[in-house]
Amino acid sequence: MRVFVASRAAPTLTWLALVSAWTAMAGQEGGRAEYVGGTVASLRARLSGRILTTDDRVMVFQADRVRLEVPYERINMLEYGQQVSRRYALGVIVSPMLLLSKKRRHFLTVGFRDEQDRQQAMVFRVDKEDIRALLAALEARTGRRVEFQDAEARKAGRGGG
Repeated sequence: MRVFVASRAAPTLTWLALVSAWTAMAGQEGGRAEYVGGTVASLRARLSGRILTTDDRVMVFQADRVRLEVPYERINMLEYGQQVSRRYALGVIVSPMLLLSKKRRHFLTVGFRDEQDRQQAMVFRVDKEDIRALLAALEARTGRRVEFQDAEARKAGRGGG
């Protein structure tokens, strides 16, 4: 039989690390997103907020004074893709090497049926740190598979690189 005796500092450090991680995560609930456009009249373009998937009945887009709830059972399409844009203006001004850098933008399209049974769509630009968890949560909650626009999007959305 092996007995492990931890130093007095180990449990305290472990506890502090867990509390710190929990505190950081509590303030960052949901995926950071910007509403790019779509058919929802109550949302204006370039509205920044969070997509919340913690409720087991509805997906929520929460922005400043706007809260939009879409029941998972009404979501009928999830699509993910990337847009790559080269930063030419910045590259010319700062350094020719920046011409080679790429900026990837992560877009999530959510299609759903509204209360009047009309098809609606919302397009969000999602923060790169949040996209994988958000895609996984939406697949789990809706029971639908995310459609990927291309192989590069599939690789990024599934954590392949």
